[in-house]
Amino acid sequence: MAIGVPAGSHLHVITPGDHFSPSTGSALPSVVHGLAAATPPGAPRSVVAVARGTYPDRYPSADVVEYDPVPQQRADRYRDAAAARLGLPRTGARRPLAAALADQARWPASVVLGHNLPQLVPLVDADRHAAVLYAHNELLRTYSPREAARVLDPAGAVVCVSGYVAERTADRLPPRLRDRVRVVHNGVDTALFRPGDADRVAGEPLRVVFVGRTVPDKGPDVLVDALLRLRRPDVVATVVGTPHFAPGAPLTRYERELRAAARPLGDAVRWLPFRPRDEVAALMRAADVVVVPSRWAEPFALTVLEGMASGAAVVAARTGGIPEAAGDAGVLVPPGSPDALAAALEGLADDRALLATTRERCLRHAQAHDWRAARRTLDVVLGDLGLTSVRPAGMPAA
Repeated sequence: MAIGVPAGSHLHVITPGDHFSPSTGSALPSVVHGLAAATPPGAPRSVVAVARGTYPDRYPSADVVEYDPVPQQRADRYRDAAAARLGLPRTGARRPLAAALADQARWPASVVLGHNLPQLVPLVDADRHAAVLYAHNELLRTYSPREAARVLDPAGAVVCVSGYVAERTADRLPPRLRDRVRVVHNGVDTALFRPGDADRVAGEPLRVVFVGRTVPDKGPDVLVDALLRLRRPDVVATVVGTPHFAPGAPLTRYERELRAAARPLGDAVRWLPFRPRDEVAALMRAADVVVVPSRWAEPFALTVLEGMASGAAVVAARTGGIPEAAGDAGVLVPPGSPDALAAALEGLADDRALLATTRERCLRHAQAHDWRAARRTLDVVLGDLGLTSVRPAGMPAA
C-alpha cells in the first residue's frame, strides 16, 4: 500500500532494480537523492518509487513507495525492437514500469519524473499527474522521430542533465516537442564533499585521485600512461573503483593489464576497490587533483563537481557534458590523450601557486552549483511549463 504521498510532490521513478541507496552510490539515484534533499522549506517532501527487495538502507531525503517488481525477460528487448519498427508499443519495457505505477490512482496529484524511462511517460495517468522524462543519457538513439513523438507527446517536459544531452535529445523529436526540452545541470552535495582541514606541507608529493568504474570508457589507463610519461616521484596517484559495485569481485582482464602496465611506477600508484560514498568523499578531501579522463562522451560526470567541492583541482577530458560540469574552473584536456594529461599534471606539480588558485577556483564553482541550485533550476523549469501545480483528478482544466 502506498505510504503518504504529499499532494503536489515530486514523485521520482528510477529504473526497476536500481537502488535508492547510499550502499551503491550509483549516479542516477544519487541525483534523485540530491534533488530530494534540496526540497525547499514548505514544499512537499519528495517520494521515490522503489522495487521491493532492493537494498533496505535508503537515502533519508525522500519517502519511498514500494512496488512488487516484474522481471523483464531477455527476449523482451528483441520483441520491443520489432514492435518499434512496426509502430507498436514496447510492451517488454512497459511491463515493469506499469508495476511501478500500479498505485498511481491512489496517489495525490503529483509531478511524476521518470529517470531515463521514456516508456514510463505514456503510462502516467495524465488526468491526475504530470509526466516528466528526466534524461541522464542519450535515450532516444533507438527511436525513430515518429516513435519518439508518439511516446513523449504526453510529457509536460523533457529535462536533460546537460546541454549536450538536450541537443541530442531534441534532434530526435519533432519541432512541436522540442520546446519542452530543458536543461537542469546536476549539482553536488557540499556537506558530504567538502575540503579537508589540513593544510599542505611543503615538499609533499602531488596527490592525484581517480574515482570511477575501472573500464576503458572511463580512462584510468590514460592516467596510468600519463604517469608513465612523467615518472616523477613527487606525483602519486590513487585509483579507486571496480567495473561495478562489488568491491570483492575478481579483477577483469582490463584491470590486470592496467596494473601490469603501472608496475614500473611501484608505490606511486595505489589501487583501491569500490568504496562507499562517505569513504570516497574522504579520499577526495585528501587529494590535490581529481582526474576525470573519460574517453566516452559523459552526459555530465558527477565526479567533476564532487572533486571540486572537496577542494581539489579537477583535470578532465573535454568531451560530452564534462565542460558544462567544469565550467571555467577546471582544466580540460583532449579525451584519450595521456600526453595532454601528463602536461596538465606537470604544470600543477611544478607551480604550487597555480595549483592553489585552481583549487580555489574549483571550490567556488562547486559551491555555486550545489543541489540547492539544481533544485531551484528544476522548479523554475517546471513552473515555466505550468507543471508545479497539478489539478486533482476529476477537476476540470481552467
